[in-house]
Amino acid sequence: MSPRLIAACVVHALLADAGSVGVTAIDKRPVGGPVRVRTLGLYGDVQASRKHHGGADKALYAYAQDDADFWAEELGRPLPAGWFGENLRVEGIDVSAARIGERWRIGSTVVVEVTMPRSPCATFARWVGGPDEPGWVKRFAAERRLGAYLRVVTPGVIEAGDAIEVLAGPAGAPTITEVFAS
Repeated sequence: MSPRLIAACVVHALLADAGSVGVTAIDKRPVGGPVRVRTLGLYGDVQASRKHHGGADKALYAYAQDDADFWAEELGRPLPAGWFGENLRVEGIDVSAARIGERWRIGSTVVVEVTMPRSPCATFARWVGGPDEPGWVKRFAAERRLGAYLRVVTPGVIEAGDAIEVLAGPAGAPTITEVFAS
């Protein structure tokens, strides 16, 4: 299967949250049609806590469809694009095996760079189901199906269905999983 973008997702609604910020932007949903990719993320998206989820090195969060399928089976429910709070749902790429510094071209213009793994947090635990999924953060981390944060190198426009080309990355750089495990 050739790597491609299944969905580009932006915040659907800011939701009240028990965390220190008081709201969360984890509720992401697919955009219909093209969406602009800017230095700090997708047009129309926000991060409620830029301290933990945003800025140039965390402009986008990518999650693999294979990993979402794994969790859908584990949790016994469908997990549509955006459910993990991701901006990009992708297929044909093992996101956890992506190397830090690796670059991807999405569509014809956008280039992104893999920067770091997601660190699951309490907001994510509350979003997934709170008391219905006890120990979620530890469980998610233990499976090492984390997804990757991306820096935008070349802004442009993307759309669901766009091809993703993995460009050269630094030889010997650690993978997302290796960085998380260290």
